[in-house]
Amino acid sequence: MGDLGFWRLAEARPEHLALVGPDGTERTAGDLLARANRAANGFRALGLETGDTVCVLLPNSLELIELYLGALQVGLYFTPVNFHLVGPEVAYILTDTEAKVFVAHERFAEVARNAATEAGFAADRSFAVGTVEEFRPLADLTDGQPDTAPEGRTTGAAMHYTSGTTGRPKGVKRGLFEIDPSDMGELLAYLPNLFGIAPHDGHVHLTVSPLYHTAVLMWTGNALHLGHTVVLMDKWQAEETLQLIQRHRVTYSHMVPTQFVRLLDLPEDVRASYDVSSLRNMVHGAAPCPLEIKHRMIEWWGDTIQEYYAATEGGGSVITAKEWQERPGSVGTAWPGSELRIYDDEGNRLEAGQIGTVYMQLMADFEYKGDAAKTKANRIENFFTVGDLGELDADGYLFLRDRKSDMIISGGANIYPAEIEGELINHPAVQDVAVFGIPNADWGEEIKAVVELHEGFEPSDALVAEILEWAGTRMGRFKLPKTIDFAESLPREPNGKLIKRKLRDPYWADAAGQI
Repeated sequence: MGDLGFWRLAEARPEHLALVGPDGTERTAGDLLARANRAANGFRALGLETGDTVCVLLPNSLELIELYLGALQVGLYFTPVNFHLVGPEVAYILTDTEAKVFVAHERFAEVARNAATEAGFAADRSFAVGTVEEFRPLADLTDGQPDTAPEGRTTGAAMHYTSGTTGRPKGVKRGLFEIDPSDMGELLAYLPNLFGIAPHDGHVHLTVSPLYHTAVLMWTGNALHLGHTVVLMDKWQAEETLQLIQRHRVTYSHMVPTQFVRLLDLPEDVRASYDVSSLRNMVHGAAPCPLEIKHRMIEWWGDTIQEYYAATEGGGSVITAKEWQERPGSVGTAWPGSELRIYDDEGNRLEAGQIGTVYMQLMADFEYKGDAAKTKANRIENFFTVGDLGELDADGYLFLRDRKSDMIISGGANIYPAEIEGELINHPAVQDVAVFGIPNADWGEEIKAVVELHEGFEPSDALVAEILEWAGTRMGRFKLPKTIDFAESLPREPNGKLIKRKLRDPYWADAAGQI
């Protein structure tokens, strides 16, 4: 093919700065390649074969990237596990993937030990970064292995697990291609190209979210495949993000709206004290962005603000800052080679302006591992859905309304919590907010809001009245929450997705218990 793909680029430009760890440790492309080769040869020495799986329970780290690049050049599936899970949840993934190697960080030692014990995972296949009782040092896997390319190179793939909003999470598993890993790396770099992010060109990518998320690992891997420098953050902090942008002359990153909110929460003089002029592409996705938040980010970072809508499973849309300002709230048009459609619950395709379930064209076929029924249930022809509701305008621009499972039906009217959240977040007291439906004997459901307050504000009936009075000037009264509760923090995944079921389910469980 061409001249891209990490392994090929590292051989051609070994002196290139490829990776900067959270503590500032640097890896040249040549050094990173040698370490990835040792990992790949270590996997082969353990007897792993094409199609086997490696699971890792690691923070954003040099080791995670080294193991990822090692696994993907010897035909292995690489599954980074959410480190916020507990032992039984990690054990489920170890078992479901049929993992042959498990690597964990000492930061998650207790969870790792419990998971390995519950899954009956072989101690001689369990490795630790740092010290984890009954795990072998990671050096046992890599030290003494050749730092040259392994024999029988063939491309592997990441296999991420869905967040499991209903039931157990499922692995999104794609078939493997018998091609050179660098060729696959070059093919996978299509996503940055959609935003005009070219190979080399002095680009520096900042990884701000956990690499166990599909998009985060994809963007980080693509940066390496395009010859860019990657700077890793471990635990995200708003001001540290600005520090790193200035220090490393970061040109692009992938963020989520919650991070935008936290950045804008910084005092104006703090924001103004950092030089962010190096930014060219600040791409966001994964969750709806409140309109005023995005307006303010565009005012600050200009045309660098770009958005996309996609899923672990594939497909998607993109939109530039200019297009978004012309169509506020849109997540764009289908990217090249893809298509978006809206269907009703009976499988009928809807016209422009009609709200229904959003379906995206498959980019590459996949299955939910071990769940043929779920795989089939989310398909219409060669289109799939993740359960979002939305509509297309006459020009093909997609406007999301909400998750289908989050929609509130009150008195027969469809109410979309994301719209209400997008307004309430703009109240000066509100730092974070969740809106959902709870049981109501007369209306079926009523609107409940749970609010996390900014520092300096205290929960009170007076504040509830103030918020509702203010909200009543911005949206119809039928959209106003009937009640507002306060919480110290809302349950969010690090990628910004709200785990709404943790707030909503107790209300419905209580109602069921009263029947």
